[in-house]
Amino acid sequence: MSLQLHFHPFASFCQKVLIALYENGTPFRPHLVDLGDEKARGDFQALWPVARMPVLHDDARGRTLPETSIIIEYLGRYYPGPTKLIPDDPDAALETRLLDRIFDLYVSEPMQKIVTDRLRPPGGDDPTGVAQARALLRTAYAVIDERMKARTWAIGDAFTMADCAAAPALFYADWVEPFGDTHPALAAYFARLMKRPSFARAVEEARPYRGNFPKERNS
Repeated sequence: MSLQLHFHPFASFCQKVLIALYENGTPFRPHLVDLGDEKARGDFQALWPVARMPVLHDDARGRTLPETSIIIEYLGRYYPGPTKLIPDDPDAALETRLLDRIFDLYVSEPMQKIVTDRLRPPGGDDPTGVAQARALLRTAYAVIDERMKARTWAIGDAFTMADCAAAPALFYADWVEPFGDTHPALAAYFARLMKRPSFARAVEEARPYRGNFPKERNS
């Protein structure tokens, strides 16, 4: 099996790539990375010194690729399947990449800011940064909600890389800054994502790790 994915099933960006793999039934060998284990971290850093997951290694082509969007584009080019996650039409492809960036930068990143702040030692938290992250999430929700009023998936009728980015980002973002009661079009879109078999599989595989999600300090 040529493709090896170094990942953790509970990590949102790892789920983004898993969705892409599952959408097309792309065979791969999973390598679960435990960054809390010194040896595992060292082995992973030898593969990718930045030590951020996921990383895809392709034995057949001798390529090691970090960064989710690059991995998905690579899969589409060299391991295509029935679901074309980057449309052929240039305008649709541009819209896909735009929405992909919106979900990564304006949903995933502020969500992770809120989550990682809960892991800081007492007295080391960043309430200003968390407030800014929540404000950015609410702004992103409004932007996405408006776009989704007339769309089934992120760019329209086709499921794309943008939806791979959206599903895990929104899943965890809703845990820290709920949107179900305030953004109906976004909530309806998220409900469709939850029913997508590729994402439902990723959610189920991550279920055993839910106890690791940090709670708010006052909860």
